[in-house]
Amino acid sequence: MQVTELLAEGLKREYRVVLPAAELDAKANARLSEMKDKVRINGFRPGKVPVAHLKRMYGKSVLAEVIDQAVNEANTKIIDDNGFKLAMQPKVELPQDEAAVNEVIEGRADLSYTVNLEVLPAITLGDFSTISLEKPVLAVTDAEVDEAVSKIAEANRPFSDKEGAAENGDRVTISFVGSIDGEKFEGGSAEDVPLVLGSGSFIPGFEEQLVGIAPDETRTVKVTFPAEYQAPHLAGKDAEFETKATKIEAPGELTVDDEFAKTLGMDSLEALKEQVKSRIAQEHNSASRAKAKRKLLDALDELHQFDVPPTLAQQEFDGIWNQVTSEMEAQKRSFADEDTTEEAARADYEKIAKRRVRLGLVLAEIGEKNNIQVTDDEVTRAVVERARQFPGQEQQVWEFYRSNAQALASLRAPIFEEKVVDFLLEQAKVTEKPVSREELYAEDEADKA
Repeated sequence: MQVTELLAEGLKREYRVVLPAAELDAKANARLSEMKDKVRINGFRPGKVPVAHLKRMYGKSVLAEVIDQAVNEANTKIIDDNGFKLAMQPKVELPQDEAAVNEVIEGRADLSYTVNLEVLPAITLGDFSTISLEKPVLAVTDAEVDEAVSKIAEANRPFSDKEGAAENGDRVTISFVGSIDGEKFEGGSAEDVPLVLGSGSFIPGFEEQLVGIAPDETRTVKVTFPAEYQAPHLAGKDAEFETKATKIEAPGELTVDDEFAKTLGMDSLEALKEQVKSRIAQEHNSASRAKAKRKLLDALDELHQFDVPPTLAQQEFDGIWNQVTSEMEAQKRSFADEDTTEEAARADYEKIAKRRVRLGLVLAEIGEKNNIQVTDDEVTRAVVERARQFPGQEQQVWEFYRSNAQALASLRAPIFEEKVVDFLLEQAKVTEKPVSREELYAEDEADKA
């Protein structure tokens, strides 16, 4: 085998490889010799088929298999000899000329091909002990707990049938059919939907127009979907809903005490409050960690500046760009509406893509160097948690992940990342900074990157 380096530019490598015809022929003959004890051909006893006869019958197909194997072995040797870690699978360019290909297949010419490699950069890890960051923290207050318990109580308030027109605070059971420009639209109709007037559950303007409605009365409710509505095809559209009230109910008295807590399966009101406090604390801790992680990633990005594999960066950019443009198209917005241009937006998202790839490589290197691993038990727990998100389909979800290596890897990757982040937070100098709820949950522009 002869290997000639054609290109060594940045993280790209290109080699010309020549595999001698004699070498390929010898491997093909060895393969045919193995076959003679297995094939059954009329006129020959088992194991007595001449190799020359097998070569006439199967020579081309066997040589094609041998070439494929030889190319893979040659590429592996190039990678191992140079100590490369690949960013992508090798890209092999075999001869395209039919006559030249036939010459090789028939064993009359050497195989000459080029292989393009894209390698991972050598990463020199920084000193993580030099990283200093503030972690925002927020203690759970009694007021937060009381407010949350009040919302739970309100959601479980009893209602009783009422005669007469509906008022704010009443629960109205309605059926409606929605239309835009006289045409019904998907998701715009429903039957027997309970709605507490004044709760703000429906789009703005809907509930106000039902105040005063009586049982069995039908009204045409006219509204405009918000510009940022979750269903992009409805955002900003004017709609009409033919709405019929089938039942009016008045709110009953509600006392938040031990008896109320027992209706929710808790031993006492104090136990309910403790559960609520624990849930709120978990939410605060999650938000706090997310902020600290963002600052940690910023610090890692500053510590590690290197070129990233172009193909990985392009793939990451394509994913980001497709999502951005799809959302803009659905919302009928332009780059001008975002006070930018397509060129400027592309440049910004290319930077984001390179940052994501760079940080991914750094985190992977840290994990490898410090033997940070994800256990099978951790992956299993992640699969179970994902299955629980699909009630009634748990077995199907379980089987999907257990039989799909790529899907399983998609669960393993975030677990690995969080374990590396935990390791880094232990190495860094982290100080806690008390903040308000507004500060903790404020979305930074950087959080979108």
